[in-house]
Amino acid sequence: MTDRPRRRATDAVRPRAVVSGAAGFLGSHLSEKLIADGWDVVGLDNLLTGRMENLESLLGLEHFSFEHYDVTNFVHVAGTIDAVLHFASPASPVDYLEHPIKTMKVGSLGTHNMLGLALAKSARFFLASTSEVYGDPQVHPQSEDYWGHVNPIGPRGVYDEAKRFAEALTLAYHRSHGLDVRIVRIFNTFGPRLRPADGRVVSNFLVQAMRGEPLTVYGDGKQTRSFCFVEDEIRGIVGLLNSDYVGPVNVGNPNEFTILELAETVIDVTGSSSDVVFEPLPVDDPTQRKPDIGLATSLFGWTPQVQLREGLERTYAWYQQELEARDG
Repeated sequence: MTDRPRRRATDAVRPRAVVSGAAGFLGSHLSEKLIADGWDVVGLDNLLTGRMENLESLLGLEHFSFEHYDVTNFVHVAGTIDAVLHFASPASPVDYLEHPIKTMKVGSLGTHNMLGLALAKSARFFLASTSEVYGDPQVHPQSEDYWGHVNPIGPRGVYDEAKRFAEALTLAYHRSHGLDVRIVRIFNTFGPRLRPADGRVVSNFLVQAMRGEPLTVYGDGKQTRSFCFVEDEIRGIVGLLNSDYVGPVNVGNPNEFTILELAETVIDVTGSSSDVVFEPLPVDDPTQRKPDIGLATSLFGWTPQVQLREGLERTYAWYQQELEARDG
């Protein structure tokens, strides 16, 4: 256990973590990883976008407990806690545009309440932030010292500014109260449990290809993204949790692809006969996105291992099972 965070609250055999957003895409994978690494996990989720199906492998385990709860309300968890990990938030553009106020509340009130829990329990606090804090970047690739280029009053601002505020509040607690904090800036992540056609480009493309529908590309398709497979992302998140670094750290795959290249790869992986159709680019949609991961590599030796095609093949296999079960 030498690579785990310094123990503060308890000397029990297994450290104990609280994970908000535990029924979500990343939160469920993170909870599984923590339990596999020897933690007990208390999961919280209001199920706005999370799904209980994501927790099927955890429910019933003695080392996992779940409560249907909205962390924009005061958060109390009985007993000792070693880490508080705040992953609750809509993350897909479709979701945060449908729930703009709830998105801002979980980034502000939710972060405040989870920070309060960490402070009360003398626990390490971990914030799931996002590459969206960089907005439509004017610096490429994006490193942690870049302040970003965000439209605070545009439709995407509800998510971007909620995360920027959450980062500022997290470091305010660190500076004012001495709270031990970590901040990860997550770049586009995909893999099993990403809700089919949830509004993110990988899920949309896979479902459209599987149904033989045209793949919807916004703009000219030359805008770029960097796609990280969930297994790599979670490994990076846990590496940061176990490190001693206070401050934002990028965790994402630095291999950059155009949206058209992604569409072509999805069509190839699925064997689909789908065509590509073009629609107008959404407001404030970033033209390029690529993480500088030098800090993560130097701090805890993290680099992604799963390349785009392999990740798409593994996600496609999961989607086949998911859609077959859903369609009966």
